[in-house]
Amino acid sequence: MIETRRKLIFFWPYLEWGGAQIYFLAIVKESLSDWDVIVILPRASSTEIIRFIEQAGAQTEFLDFHSDSAEAPTIMRKVQRHVRRVSVEIASYRYLLRHTLSESILHIEFPPWLSWIFFAALSLRRANVFVTMHNALPNTPAWRVPVWKARLQFVSRLPGFHIFTSNKDTKRKLRGWVADKFWHEIKVTYTCVNPPEIERVRSSSVNRIEARRKHEIDNEKLVVLCVGQFVDRKGRWVFLDAARIVSQKDPEVQFVWLSPKLPTPDEQARIDEYKLGDNFKFVLSNTLGTSHEDVLRFFCIADLFSLPSFVEGLPIALLEAMALGIPSISTNVYAIPEAVRHLETGILVEAGDANALAEAVMKLKQNSNLRAELSLKGREFVLQNFDERNASQIAIDAYERCFQK
Repeated sequence: MIETRRKLIFFWPYLEWGGAQIYFLAIVKESLSDWDVIVILPRASSTEIIRFIEQAGAQTEFLDFHSDSAEAPTIMRKVQRHVRRVSVEIASYRYLLRHTLSESILHIEFPPWLSWIFFAALSLRRANVFVTMHNALPNTPAWRVPVWKARLQFVSRLPGFHIFTSNKDTKRKLRGWVADKFWHEIKVTYTCVNPPEIERVRSSSVNRIEARRKHEIDNEKLVVLCVGQFVDRKGRWVFLDAARIVSQKDPEVQFVWLSPKLPTPDEQARIDEYKLGDNFKFVLSNTLGTSHEDVLRFFCIADLFSLPSFVEGLPIALLEAMALGIPSISTNVYAIPEAVRHLETGILVEAGDANALAEAVMKLKQNSNLRAELSLKGREFVLQNFDERNASQIAIDAYERCFQK
């Protein structure tokens, strides 16, 4: 008799992609030998992330709808986004009924404190559902706290519902928000790096001079790289404020932002107001090649890496930069200190402090010994503690246990 392989379904309804999706891909790659893996995402998703999924070897299915994750500064926009979220949840539930949910694992990108009815409906279908939380809950008005806590207490008692956290900070901050027994059972599945991939990139013949020339990056300057979506929570304007401060002191430093999406016209107008000229470059990730390794090879144009985030779990781009041996500067927020130990594996500054970021850049520019020390120790620490094969196996073991009960 032919044994039927079980389904592992990754579902995210967002057009934007980043570290969370790279985290998913790590689990996808490790699970393909024993599971039929399907990734479900919007049809209008970036061709780049679709290509990464196909290269990993997973099946794809496409949604004709997607969530609205744009900012909501007005009451009207908040109402519109809420209505859109509810409609997407209904459409997602109907779509998932195409699969035999009781015989599958669903790993879903929905916030459980908002989508509690959606998860309750899946529980009634005897679905085994996993959600990964990358940060603690967002800041919210005091009146919402008991509402969100009640919802999380509810979903944490649903049969078949599970939460992973991608760092220890997020798990710690969830205590008291979910049922106590549930909290103790939460597994930490770190956002991690792929050591063999890192080594292939480091050992490949990257022509740093040619790579810089291709993207109009000055070969004579010290380059500070940031990687991620160009959004406020990543500290984009702090990065540019620091670039302006540094450029006024030392024009031989160039700042580069790598992102999957170009700035909007309004964002570009604000960038132009900094008058940084060639000392700031914006690079699209889909211009770098056809694989994630092509993106990582671009990291090698950098002398320093900086991620001045306000809100962050444990960003994979930061871990990858450290694993590649690039001295790194980030902020003392959320789970970042789990990887960046100040003046040991990197440099920590306070979020929003452009002067401190500029000072850290100048300190590293002027101290080659410190750069070398942070490069070595940062690389060793990440490779020893953040291996995606170990984190993925924790997730896969949790999936397996769902069918052993």
